[in-house]
Amino acid sequence: MSRNQHATMISRRTVIQGMGVTMALPWLESLIGKESAALARVIGPAVAAPPVRLACVFIPNGVNYEAWAPVGAGADGAIAQAAATDFALSPTLQPLEHVRQHVSVLTGLTLDKARANGDGPGDHARSSASFLTGHQARKTAGNDIRIGVSVDQFAARQVGKLTRLPSLEIGCEEGPSAGNCDSGYSCAYSSNISWREENVPMPKLVDPGLVFERLFGNPNDAAAREQRLSRRQSILDFVSQDSKRLNDRLGQHDRRKLDQFQTAVREIEQRIERAGTDTKAIERPTMPMPAGIPRKAGEHIDLMYDLLLLSFQMDVTRVSTYMIGNDGSNRALPEIGVKDGHHHLSHHQNNAEMIEKIRAIDKFYVERHARFIKRLSETPEGDGTLLDNCMVLYGGGISDGNRHNHEDLPILLAGKGGGSLTPGRLVTSPKETPLCNLYMSLLDRMGCEVESFGDGTGRLTNLSS
Repeated sequence: MSRNQHATMISRRTVIQGMGVTMALPWLESLIGKESAALARVIGPAVAAPPVRLACVFIPNGVNYEAWAPVGAGADGAIAQAAATDFALSPTLQPLEHVRQHVSVLTGLTLDKARANGDGPGDHARSSASFLTGHQARKTAGNDIRIGVSVDQFAARQVGKLTRLPSLEIGCEEGPSAGNCDSGYSCAYSSNISWREENVPMPKLVDPGLVFERLFGNPNDAAAREQRLSRRQSILDFVSQDSKRLNDRLGQHDRRKLDQFQTAVREIEQRIERAGTDTKAIERPTMPMPAGIPRKAGEHIDLMYDLLLLSFQMDVTRVSTYMIGNDGSNRALPEIGVKDGHHHLSHHQNNAEMIEKIRAIDKFYVERHARFIKRLSETPEGDGTLLDNCMVLYGGGISDGNRHNHEDLPILLAGKGGGSLTPGRLVTSPKETPLCNLYMSLLDRMGCEVESFGDGTGRLTNLSS
């Protein structure tokens, strides 16, 4: 019996409710082993020990690998296995220094199905389509798309029934679902990394307000939800009675934890409200965005990360994907001095000025991710932290953006996976090791039954010491 399956037999997850609102509680020791009776409702089995969660974060267009590779690694990422904990972070990865004990850098992994394999150009579409599936995309701009089931949906099929949302798909860039976006490949490939079926993508939410409503709204009470939204009140106002009754039953430590949790919820709600009051379209050169989205890309990225954290903390879902950008994205980042489009810059052809801008983008994304990892590590859960019970994958299906190669991918893995991972190391795999070997290892730790996945040839055996 898996860790997750065993845990669901012991206790239940408690929630508090109000008008059109369902708020799942974070891990509260005072309620372990207790039934909540009329105080709170149960929306499905939860855990007596914190469950393991899986998040897959995708970055577009590859990186400047020379500035990404850990210092001491060669161009192909090779480094002596004996030096697994004795390595220096590269310039791009420097923002991870204050959380490096939580993050492993993985080298040597390959996404063969993102290669042409006789299909000609279209590396960006194949990169995103194959990233979590390990399958070759059918080259078509029509409706006859085909790719495999992604690792997140594979996991959701087995553990999704344990939470209110089987999975959560978010991103920072809208994208069309049809038409030709990359050398004859459907836009569906470039815009999605999560696939429920070989021809059914899981569309992502890019509006923080819609994600917030997905996490807290009660789908079974649409009328109450509309009334609540029309009042423009905080969701905390609508759960205040249940919250007060619950607070009276908690110990001092859990009262403090619940207060901190609700403060965090309100802070996110206020950030969403501020973004929603600006009715002007966001003016990001090369990538217009609709109203309701934070005007600065960094604010948008951070807000979506924080919503992802809440979804895990409340155990609303245990599986999520996050597309920082669609592959082939030409987003500019004027807030860091980069006014040229990302995709354009990635084809730098060794132009020094363009390379520096690409490095700035790569580092910017790592900075945002490091912030997320730090917040996870500071969120208490059980006897440890939320991060201890997470597996957070970060990377993309292209290695060097200028070369469009798909071997030795830029991959990070954070968290302890419930104690089954040893982070803070450089994990080196032999050249051409399928990326899907990592996925099979992560699925094992989710308690999923998996005989094969994508083009995987086995498990990685060096993820724990």
